[in-house]
Amino acid sequence: MNSPLLFQVPALMIAAMLFLLLILANGLGFRIRKMQLKKNQDQLPDWSDSLEGSLMGLMALILAFSFGIAASKFDARREMIVQEANDIGTALLRCDLYPDSTRNLLRADFQKYVEARISYYDAGDDSLRIKAALKEADRYSSGIWNRVVLIAGNPGNTVPSMQMIPALNSMIDIVTTRDAGRIAKVPPVILTVLLILTLISGFLAGYSDKKKKRNLITVIGFAAMLSITLYLVLELDRPRRGIINLDAAEQRIVDIRTMFN
Repeated sequence: MNSPLLFQVPALMIAAMLFLLLILANGLGFRIRKMQLKKNQDQLPDWSDSLEGSLMGLMALILAFSFGIAASKFDARREMIVQEANDIGTALLRCDLYPDSTRNLLRADFQKYVEARISYYDAGDDSLRIKAALKEADRYSSGIWNRVVLIAGNPGNTVPSMQMIPALNSMIDIVTTRDAGRIAKVPPVILTVLLILTLISGFLAGYSDKKKKRNLITVIGFAAMLSITLYLVLELDRPRRGIINLDAAEQRIVDIRTMFN
C-alpha cells in the first residue's frame, strides 16, 4: 500500500518549509494591509481581529487534536511491542514443558522466529523489507504451530499442549495487531487542513498588524513554535524513522535472544 505524499516527505523538511512559508505569508499579509491603507486611507476592517482570533482558536484545536492522536498511536505501538515480547517469552518458556527432544526442536524454530520479528522492526519504512519479514515470520510461526498440533495428538503431551496453544495464539495474533498499528496514522486530511489553517493564520497575523514595521522577532518566534509543534506531531506519527522512535521498546524483543544461550 502506497503512503500519501505527505508521509513520504521527511518531517524535518516539512517543518522547515512551513517555517519559511509562515514568514512569507505573514509578510504578504502585512504588505497587502499597507497597500490597502495607502490606497483607501482607511483603517483595517472591524472584523479582522475577531476573524484572526477565531482562526487561531480553530488552528490550535486541530493542532491539539492531531498531537493527541499521534501521541496515543505512539503509546499504543509501544505497548504492542512490549506485549509481543511478553507473548513470545511466555511461549518460549512453555517449550520447557515438553521432553528434551521436542523442546530442542521448538526452541530452534522459536529462535528463527525471533530473528524474523527483529528484522521486521529493523526494516524501518522499507515496505519490501517489511513484507519479506512478515512473510518469514509467518512461515516460522506456521511451522511452530504445525509442530505443536502434531505433538498434541500424543496423549502424553495433553497438559503441555493445553498451556502452549493459547500462548501461541497470542503470539501469532499480536503480529497482525502490531502491523495494523504501524499502518494507522493521523489522517492525511487532518494534517493538510492544519497546514492550510496555519498558513492562513500567518497571513492574517500580518494583515492585522497595525504597526508601521513588522516585529521580526515575534514573527520568527510564532513561525518557529508552530513549525516545531507540527514537527513533533509528524515525528510521533513516524516512529520507524526520525528522533522519536520505538528502539527502547523493541529492545525487549531483542533481549529474548539471551533466552537461547
